[in-house]
Amino acid sequence: MYKLLKTDGLAKRGEFTTVHGTIQSPVFMNVGTVAAIKGAVSTEDLKTLGCQVQLSNTYHLHVRPGDDVIRQLGGLHEFMVWDRPILTDSGGFQVFSLAKLRRIKEEGVHFSSHIDGKKIFMGPEESMQIQSNLASTIAMAFDECPPHPATRDYMQDSVDRTTRWLERCKDELDRLNGLEDTINQKQMLFGINQGGTYKDIRIEHAKTISKMDLDGYAIGGLAVGESHSDMYDTLDAVVPHLPQNKPTYLMGVGTPSNLLEAVDRGVDFFDCVYPSRNGRHGHLYTHTGKLNLLNAKFQLDSRPIEEGCTCPTCTHYSRAYIRHLLKAKEMLGLRLAVMHNLHFYNKLMEEIRVAIDAGRYKDFKGEMLESMKD
Repeated sequence: MYKLLKTDGLAKRGEFTTVHGTIQSPVFMNVGTVAAIKGAVSTEDLKTLGCQVQLSNTYHLHVRPGDDVIRQLGGLHEFMVWDRPILTDSGGFQVFSLAKLRRIKEEGVHFSSHIDGKKIFMGPEESMQIQSNLASTIAMAFDECPPHPATRDYMQDSVDRTTRWLERCKDELDRLNGLEDTINQKQMLFGINQGGTYKDIRIEHAKTISKMDLDGYAIGGLAVGESHSDMYDTLDAVVPHLPQNKPTYLMGVGTPSNLLEAVDRGVDFFDCVYPSRNGRHGHLYTHTGKLNLLNAKFQLDSRPIEEGCTCPTCTHYSRAYIRHLLKAKEMLGLRLAVMHNLHFYNKLMEEIRVAIDAGRYKDFKGEMLESMKD
């Protein structure tokens, strides 16, 4: 159940109630692909860092350790010791990006595992069954992730197939939620809007899936090579045609400035690997821009990563020490850097919510974009 608390221009301030807790939006979902955040960050750490939602991946958990294993252990929440909401990506993106050999048919996709080459078939029903075994809070519909760029004819055929698959996902999840032995019988379903940068295809698809009264709506197939301006233009065109009274989720995006711009266009759910991936490479986010701690100028810098930051890293450790750890390839360096970046993203979303509540989001966005050069 999504409750729209306030709007400030197109920016939305919402509250999304789930069986695993209430999510305050706009929200950044911390990415733990294989039920863990890369960088030795525990679920206890995530709570300290202000994480509301953890995101895991259907495909990766299906191939290892196996969704059947996780089901036997009580579902993903029990498995990773996390009592807050979890969103599981459908696996569609990985099927299309990782599998070198794949055959797309109406029933689904035949492909080979990137781990051991094992033959796998995944379609809408299989994706829902895996996600039901994982017992996540929110399941994502299985969609085709078309290549970028793609011809108009290919894109239209792909989007039409994704719509048919979404109808099958909805039917199958309704069936699974009605079974007595299903772990989470209140699992929610988000549909995914596709269409590349073809605005007319995007808009028609948004109108079509909006009629299906799903729990939320994602915008997929962006941040795959198009320019930021193309992405923003696409959001300008599509978001008004998705239900305002449901969560709007921009998948796989992005930099702090991407988040600020997308919130201004009505998006309120996000996920991205940037905070953890960049942190592991010594790239740290601050309110005045991004630091590369591997630079020699930080060798004697005794300041925290960001003055005034309340994260566990900045509370105790200096730039010089974290730089030393990263250069020495000590795991603690990765952990401290990732923890700071995740705290920064979660804190940024909190500041965004406060700004919308106060009716000053436009000013806040302008101030942040001026101070951050990411």
